[in-house]
Amino acid sequence: MTPVLNTGDTAFIILCTALVCVMTPGLAFFYGGLVKAKNVLTIMMQSFISMGIVALIWIFGGFSLAFGPDIGGFIGDITYHFALDKVGGAPSPLYASTVPFIMFFAYQMMFAIITPALITGAFAGRFNFRGYIKFLILWTIIIYLPVCHWIWGNGWLAQLGVVDFAGGIVIHVSAGFAALATVLFLGRRTDMAPGEATTPNNLPLVAIGAGLLWFGWFGFNAGGAYAANELASYAFVNTTVAGSVAMVMWLILDWHFSRTPSFAGVLVGAVAGLATITPCAGYVEPWAAIIIGAAGSLVCYFAKMVQERLKFDDALEVWRAHGMGGVTGALLLGVLANQGIDRVSASTHQFLIQLLGVVAVGLYSFVVTYIILFVINAIGPIRVTPAEERAGLDESLHGEDAYRL
Repeated sequence: MTPVLNTGDTAFIILCTALVCVMTPGLAFFYGGLVKAKNVLTIMMQSFISMGIVALIWIFGGFSLAFGPDIGGFIGDITYHFALDKVGGAPSPLYASTVPFIMFFAYQMMFAIITPALITGAFAGRFNFRGYIKFLILWTIIIYLPVCHWIWGNGWLAQLGVVDFAGGIVIHVSAGFAALATVLFLGRRTDMAPGEATTPNNLPLVAIGAGLLWFGWFGFNAGGAYAANELASYAFVNTTVAGSVAMVMWLILDWHFSRTPSFAGVLVGAVAGLATITPCAGYVEPWAAIIIGAAGSLVCYFAKMVQERLKFDDALEVWRAHGMGGVTGALLLGVLANQGIDRVSASTHQFLIQLLGVVAVGLYSFVVTYIILFVINAIGPIRVTPAEERAGLDESLHGEDAYRL
């Protein structure tokens, strides 16, 4: 089909790109309010610096590795779109064929930026900044770009039939299982007792962050249609349905097991539901989004038992909310997808293909993340010293204080 520029679709994708861009600062606020007061600026900076470094990677080879001509099903040709070569105002016949190709470039860049930032919540208070910069660069190049190509760039998983509407596997599974690898490598925080929960330092900040994430998630999911059409409408509605159901389900679980209705729990529950609906937002009907939101909340909530049993210190529960949320949504796609929405139907075959995609991406991200950490640490220690950890990373690494008057 010959690509034809549509101004309405173009305006829609410009808006969605801006919405996804807002999610990274939203994540910074969300994480910043959840950590201890002495580490607020550090974790916020880890999100914001991704907007600079990952954007440069995306321009100079990253986009081409993800969406350039396929090489063996594993990666794209780095030379094809290097430094925005052949990326202009004309639509592409392969990707988003009614909007300028340069807007497809920009929209996908926002996904690349937020994905490694998600991981930072897991190792809060432990990673030195020099080591983090090296990790951010290597993780983006070695893990995110290949995984993105495998599924969205017509790589080997896409060729097998794995689908992921807006990033449940590409983003949430890859980040969630990378988070698990980082906390296992770095070990526990020295200022936290085993089983002790992180107490938020500023819940209003968490609420602002959650609100920005939810707001941005409409662009994150509905934008996956790449057009202002019926499919985008389904993805939009399914997003808020799943997030709302997950929020209420988490409230019920928290109230029952903890005996108090936790505001922090409500916000985390909403994010878990939004992560769960992401892979299937444009493949299911709204009634299925209710099931997906509830299931995502249940799985992510009770994944806490696994975390407690294995005693790993995932500070802000990235593996639970994003890793397990992404897994749940990707698998339920194989059970609940409706062919009338976007050409994918539920079947045993589709479920097994989705399972393959989840296992492949989760395992690749976990193993290679651990190897990356091992190599960086061999060059120079990546964990802060006990004295720096006790003092707080804001003061000891950056010489700043979030609440200094």
